[in-house]
Amino acid sequence: MSLNKSMHPRNRYKDKPPDFTYLASKYPDFQQHVHTSLTGRPVVNFKEPEAVRALTCTLLKEDFGLTIEIPLERLIPTVPLRLNYIHWVEDLIDGQKQPRRGIDIGTGASCIYPLLGATMNGWFFLATEVDDICFDYATKNVEQNKLSDLVKVVKVPQKTLLMDALKEETEIVYDFCMCNPPFFANQLEAKGVNSRNSRRPPPSSVNTGGVTEIMAEGGELEFVKRIIHDSLQLKKRLRWYSCMLGKKCSLAPLKEELRKQGVPKVTHTEFCQGRTMRWALAWSFYDDVIVPSPPSKKRKLEKARKPLSFTLAKAGLKELQAKASAAGCTGRGPVDSIGALLEKTLTDLRVLHKRVPCRRHEQSLFLTAVENTWIHGRQKKREQKRQLRELPRAPRCAGNGSQPTGAPAAPGPPAPALNQPATATNSSGQDGNTENKTTSSHESGQEAARDISAEQREVLDAVTVEDVDMESSTCTEAGQETETKETAAAASELPSKRPLSPAAVQHFLFKCLLSVMQEEGDVVVEMHWVEGQNKDLMNQLCTFLKNTLLKSVAKS
Repeated sequence: MSLNKSMHPRNRYKDKPPDFTYLASKYPDFQQHVHTSLTGRPVVNFKEPEAVRALTCTLLKEDFGLTIEIPLERLIPTVPLRLNYIHWVEDLIDGQKQPRRGIDIGTGASCIYPLLGATMNGWFFLATEVDDICFDYATKNVEQNKLSDLVKVVKVPQKTLLMDALKEETEIVYDFCMCNPPFFANQLEAKGVNSRNSRRPPPSSVNTGGVTEIMAEGGELEFVKRIIHDSLQLKKRLRWYSCMLGKKCSLAPLKEELRKQGVPKVTHTEFCQGRTMRWALAWSFYDDVIVPSPPSKKRKLEKARKPLSFTLAKAGLKELQAKASAAGCTGRGPVDSIGALLEKTLTDLRVLHKRVPCRRHEQSLFLTAVENTWIHGRQKKREQKRQLRELPRAPRCAGNGSQPTGAPAAPGPPAPALNQPATATNSSGQDGNTENKTTSSHESGQEAARDISAEQREVLDAVTVEDVDMESSTCTEAGQETETKETAAAASELPSKRPLSPAAVQHFLFKCLLSVMQEEGDVVVEMHWVEGQNKDLMNQLCTFLKNTLLKSVAKS
């Protein structure tokens, strides 16, 4: 999924991605790397270093008037990502066009941050580099773009960060520093071994960085900690210290390190572009700096408020109403019938539910799930079928080759116990990060359901565990009180309907609000997250309820 819509608001590529067709027609060096996909769209193979370099050089020339050269054996930057960082620094120092002084730690062969900052904003840069090849190319790129009066490229010894670079400039106060640190600690991490979640797809672009550009002792975590150590000695020599991070897991320990050191001003952000995510951390020892709020909080809140939903088409509603009527539900319309069928299914699943007030022509249920019974049912049925297939045949009788009457059945593997606690699975395949985790506080649950009606919010405030009923009040199964042995055996395939103990209710999986409403002849079912352990569990239940209703339509 493309993340372009989450780019920095001022990024020129946010709403207008590069036009490959136009750029290919204007720049012959880029044209040879543009191919036509099966759908007729122009595409670039980001696995080819030559193609990535051609795109970067073309964009810098077309959009910024910069001409650069980059060797294939050194890091080739992507322009939209670097622009995100530049714009965030603008937010930090609160000024785009004023003369500012910055430091780029490890500027690379492209020298892209100083070139963009000087061209766009007239910033002065001290660009440091430890690699000989990168230093030579960076110096050449600054000179051929006639920016030597704004950008000073300096060669520094290995492992030099800020302290040694500023030894000779004791009087100058810099507004900021930027750094794209080496992300990896060793060759295995650089190749994705033990550093990339197995569920994530492989990188979409090639990595061409040199050893000093992509690897450092301890990886990016220790590298940035060294910058923090330098900042504790330099303090107000720079108004803002900042670093870009390649791993989200590095963010929390670095923020904790800053907290331990008593740094007063700390903030962070996300850089989103294409299929790539990066994170950035900034800190300051000045009391008067303006600290921008992390934009990710807004995106998380929007994601939390968005309900899960599915639609039941008008064409199948009559069959569902007929099924509800046959089960003893006396509803006036499709919303009542669908609501009754859902209540029956929830009762069978032992998902606690209680009706709550809502708008006219709508039904709402407050759900409390205490165990993952919707997954257990499918697993049990599959296991039973597998056991039947694997049962060994009884020995044949001598003479007629038939099985003797009354021969005992061969023992099969023990059947799994019903209602075992289930481990929450992540069917979405996303990384286990803070985007997937949810708070269990009641306040956050109300915030997540902010777009629910005012009447429903009032009910959510008043609902307690003791108020939640398990049984449906509108639909009962015929003959339930005089259940025969045959119906009892059939019911054993579903989770037991015995009441849950109070202790079990205290340890719930999640709570949500389920709403059934009619829209232009169709019926829409929505599930609003309130609180719990994992939103993916609600996603699973939503899918189970949808499939249960759709199977009823298909059978009829």
